[in-house]
Amino acid sequence: MQISSAAALFCLTASPSHAQSAEQAVLAPIQAMFDGMAKRDAAAIAAPTLPGGTMVLMRDGKAAQMTFTDFATRVGKPGTTKIEERIHDPLVRIDNDLAVVWAPFDFLVDGKVDHCGTDLFNMVRVDGTWKIASVADTGTKTCGGK
Repeated sequence: MQISSAAALFCLTASPSHAQSAEQAVLAPIQAMFDGMAKRDAAAIAAPTLPGGTMVLMRDGKAAQMTFTDFATRVGKPGTTKIEERIHDPLVRIDNDLAVVWAPFDFLVDGKVDHCGTDLFNMVRVDGTWKIASVADTGTKTCGGK
């Protein structure tokens, strides 16, 4: 199969920006959840999630499972510590209205890494908007000297 030079040029110039914007659209609700966590705003934490969605937090080989509503209520409580979650080098895979994001993360408390691990987000596009359907993560206090 041959591709014309015009078609090849289109693929080379159009695909990266299209992929970039598609990935950015998938990552946007994750960042919105993180922003809500930093503000300790339960409504903002829950807003980018699919109703009925769940989280599984793996800690020391044990699974702690909760609904997004429970998580938002827990993290959305007022507190004196500053919290922030950051992901790095996310691997994003998209197929129509389904996507997955796998990314290492750092969770900071008052500007210092408290724990780290890997986040796994299952994403769905509902009525043209990406939502977080479920989250699983690992967490450890051993964060490579951070």
